[in-house]
Amino acid sequence: MDNRTQIIEIIRRVAGKEPPAAADESLFDSGVLDSFGLQDLVTELEHIFDVKIPDGDLTPRKFESIERIERYLEEHGK
Repeated sequence: MDNRTQIIEIIRRVAGKEPPAAADESLFDSGVLDSFGLQDLVTELEHIFDVKIPDGDLTPRKFESIERIERYLEEHGK
């Protein structure tokens, strides 16, 4: 399973909603995630992708869209 597919599955599980079809569409503006969901999303990303996301990175802007989440994991993953 590729990263994008895993990210989409995590969003579905955490939000209980379908993420936007466009990878660059905001998860927050579309109502899929809110600030509470962000923490759950980050916890799942850390677990599934074996990364540590520092508290300083817990901003909606860094995890705004599927595309941004992919980029973040590429830059900070192992």
